Amino acid sequence: MFVDQIKIEVRAGKGGDGMVAFRREKYVPNGGPAGGDGGRGGSIVLRVDEGLRTLMDFRYHHIFKATDGGKGMIKQMTGRSAEDTVISVPQGTTVRNTATGIIMGDLVDAGDELVVAAGGRGGRGNIRFASPKNPAPEIAENGEPGEKLEIELELKMLADVGLVGFPSVGKSTFLSVVTGAKPKIAEYEFTTLVPNLGMVKLDDGRDFAMADLPGLIAGASKGVGLGLQFLRHIERTRVILHMVDMSNEDEDQAITRFKAINAELASYDPELLKRPQIVVATKMDLPNSADNLAIFKQQLAADDSLEVKPVLFPISAITHQGVAELLQATAKLLDETPSFLMKDDADETVSELYKFEEDEAPFEINQDEYGVWILTGNKIERLFDMTDLDHEESAMRFARQLRSMGVDEALRSAGAETGDTVQIRKFTFDFVE
Repeated sequence: MFVDQIKIEVRAGKGGDGMVAFRREKYVPNGGPAGGDGGRGGSIVLRVDEGLRTLMDFRYHHIFKATDGGKGMIKQMTGRSAEDTVISVPQGTTVRNTATGIIMGDLVDAGDELVVAAGGRGGRGNIRFASPKNPAPEIAENGEPGEKLEIELELKMLADVGLVGFPSVGKSTFLSVVTGAKPKIAEYEFTTLVPNLGMVKLDDGRDFAMADLPGLIAGASKGVGLGLQFLRHIERTRVILHMVDMSNEDEDQAITRFKAINAELASYDPELLKRPQIVVATKMDLPNSADNLAIFKQQLAADDSLEVKPVLFPISAITHQGVAELLQATAKLLDETPSFLMKDDADETVSELYKFEEDEAPFEINQDEYGVWILTGNKIERLFDMTDLDHEESAMRFARQLRSMGVDEALRSAGAETGDTVQIRKFTFDFVE
């Protein structure tokens, strides 16, 4: 099964908790605090694996968790940092944050890596909180929570050459003849339901990747047929081989379908028509093909919508007529064409619009049906998660942090009175004026 779009959930590891400890050794008076810091939590890293061709591995495994960092130890020893969790993805994978829609990265080259969820830092041990005022603190931090998010992986095949055209024009047959690929070939339309990739190797030592992209018909860019599902794979191709069937009894069908496919490419992305394109007249071994080719040449020459007249190669994949010449011309065109003519590459002047965004509020206050005041917000919840409530000094430090953030005043303004219950996550405490 071919899978080229999938959503997965990634959870980075939590940092290790810091430790409250004191040096107590014989003959060492006033040993002082000696609690070490926690280790860093593991991150989730995506890495390109050249051996992968699909996202099939993620179909039944879509939650990935990294390991938590080790806890701090006595004698000022830092806990062990966790290993990063590395996930292999195929070349051409685009990573998007599903919550924001922002593209996080584009993994194209072999060995490319992207940290999609950073592990939390380790909590500080009590040695970090020693001061002249408090030389023996019983304060330590819990480890910082790791990042958790849902991401979408989208595979755009890394093929140098893309085969486009209506169903049953001979794309799969041509691919099977010039590469080692074995696509399904039959006498009905939509035989090919997934993209097929193969490597072409020429006698002169040159080689290139070729992809058969299925399902393109009129309306493909709007979801008709299979086109919209697989049009994304054309984006990375450098040269397009536009295959047109010459064997039909209708002499106008070739030019009609040729224009229809170009219209779909332009509708999906106008930049695609700027790619080098070779028109391949297929099935030249059949009776009507020669006459239809002559008419098609005239219609192509009279077409004013084409800025650059494409090169035309008649072939027969069955008899191998014209195949060698087509492959040589394709390789020559690839040598002259830069890699990945993407939109960003075409623009010489790059400009960015920076917008002012207000800082996220550190906390929000709501009251539930039972009169409990609920505190929420990323900043305040992070502080709570990193507070070690097993030690009174840590709890008092957390209370001072809430006061400095303005929580007390905000609760008072919202109508909270002494004795009211305040809740952060599942922890509750009484509000005192």
